[in-house]
Amino acid sequence: MKFIKNFNNNAALVEDDQGTEWIVIGNGVGFGKKKGMLIDEGRIERRFVTAEKNSLDIESFKEIESQSLELTTKVIELVEPLLKIKFNDYQYFVLADHIDFSLKRAHEGIEISDGTVIWEISKLFNAEYEAAKKATDLINKHAHVQLQKSEVVFMTYHFVNASMDGSRMQDTIKITKLISGIIDIIQYQFHLTLDTESFNYSRFVTHLRALMVQRVSQTSMTASELDPALLKLMKLKYPLAYETTERIDDYLQKETEWKLQPDDKVYLTLHIWRVTHRQKKNKSTLVCYWSSRH
Repeated sequence: MKFIKNFNNNAALVEDDQGTEWIVIGNGVGFGKKKGMLIDEGRIERRFVTAEKNSLDIESFKEIESQSLELTTKVIELVEPLLKIKFNDYQYFVLADHIDFSLKRAHEGIEISDGTVIWEISKLFNAEYEAAKKATDLINKHAHVQLQKSEVVFMTYHFVNASMDGSRMQDTIKITKLISGIIDIIQYQFHLTLDTESFNYSRFVTHLRALMVQRVSQTSMTASELDPALLKLMKLKYPLAYETTERIDDYLQKETEWKLQPDDKVYLTLHIWRVTHRQKKNKSTLVCYWSSRH
């Protein structure tokens, strides 16, 4: 690859043998190079084609500080083995852009409210949330700043996004809100607070995430292979769980115009029963906040 120009100490614009331009990232990747000189490809850690869909806008990219790129690489090296995920190049750029902006906000003292979503995020995406706390600690240490608590939430969204096969950030936020609404419905219906540390809760949230991702990505639905009688059996055997499923169906249609399929209702009813049937009702505090939120 031939060097065209530097953006900063760790990013440069280069051209391959076919004349395609790339943005490459690596420690000192373009240092001391002049236009037309070959670069050391062993230094390249990330590369982005500038002419593809979801490609990087060169003008936007060169606004990102060298330190932000270094920190992004460190964060990804920390997070990928923890969460067993892999950031694609576009997700790397989006995270780098976010870290760069968060550092600028920290230096300028600009605060963004974290709202009321920290509890929901920490329970719905616990692994990603814990990784986000480690990532913000890493940034604070290396950049000598103190990021706001809200950055943990935003970082969590990026990590969830990276685990969902390219799902857009706004879709990740939408999924989070929908799952939170579903949890509220279940707690209201059963008058209990779900045990967010239980295996059944974790499995249930995983099931909901998969269902939401399928709908957001508009993955084609295959024809039902389950016996239609199973849905009737669910209604008879688990009446409250089935009624809750119907309420969730109404909620999703109202919020998104999605309609649960018979197979969805069977699996959802089973998961609701599993996540609720062994828990004790909290006699001191009944869950009543759902009605005020919906």
